[in-house]
Amino acid sequence: MRTKALGLSPIAILALAALGVPRVIAHDLSLVGPTVNALLVFLPIALWLAVVLWKRVPNSFLTLLAIGTTYGVLLGLTHQVLWSQSFGDTPPTLGGNLAGTLSPATEAVLLRTFAFGSSLLTGVGVGAATGAVCWLLSRLIPAPRR
Repeated sequence: MRTKALGLSPIAILALAALGVPRVIAHDLSLVGPTVNALLVFLPIALWLAVVLWKRVPNSFLTLLAIGTTYGVLLGLTHQVLWSQSFGDTPPTLGGNLAGTLSPATEAVLLRTFAFGSSLLTGVGVGAATGAVCWLLSRLIPAPRR
């Protein structure tokens, strides 16, 4: 099934978004250096662009915003799953005037909630920026003859 407005099926959108998950895992578990990390950051985005341009979806901005939002959800979920492995015995805590004012459980919920929200906003931002670039490229690159 292809969603008309997006030009791609929900499975395709999920699959494209999932291309960014290996970078999240590699980052959270400190598995790679800066060069491989850069490849894991930019290669999925380049593939998003290539697929959306190749498919000539009806609204490239909207399609990439959907991919980015889905990526943001996957990013947030992956960070939550790897939270303990990422931080070990020293999870983040509130500082400044808020240090020690909340119970450890409440503080953990608050920090995890904001971390998830940050991940979601990151995905939406990446999707919007990529969508804007793709929209411009789709205007500059003529459609292939079929």
